[in-house]
Amino acid sequence: MSEFFTYIFWPNPPAPAYSSPKVMLALGVCLLMVVCSFAVSRWRKGLQNPVTRKLSASWSAALLWFGLIGLFLAVCRVEGIAFLSMRLFWAVWALALVAYVLLQWKVWRMRHYEIVPQVKNEDPRARYLPKKKH
Repeated sequence: MSEFFTYIFWPNPPAPAYSSPKVMLALGVCLLMVVCSFAVSRWRKGLQNPVTRKLSASWSAALLWFGLIGLFLAVCRVEGIAFLSMRLFWAVWALALVAYVLLQWKVWRMRHYEIVPQVKNEDPRARYLPKKKH
């Protein structure tokens, strides 16, 4: 158990190179998050459903911030910056991302609905049928 805590809390873990597959994957995922933040922002502008628009309001900013923080953590890890390259920050980043996604999914399931326009059926016989007496 103490090995696990030492592994997570080690202040200056060995720095991998930018050509490492793990670093390239982390940089790619974080860059994809930043690009997707702009795509989600553009997608929201074209939405017609106000409920969907309201529920997706924070997605763009969250993607941007998670992407930028991930890029910062990846660069700190490769450059070997003490304390900022700790594995603990990646664990906190991943837990925060999972918590955000789960919370958004729960809110989406609870509050998302579509307003269906009601078509009023007018019966042409209605004016000839007897009405209720007051």
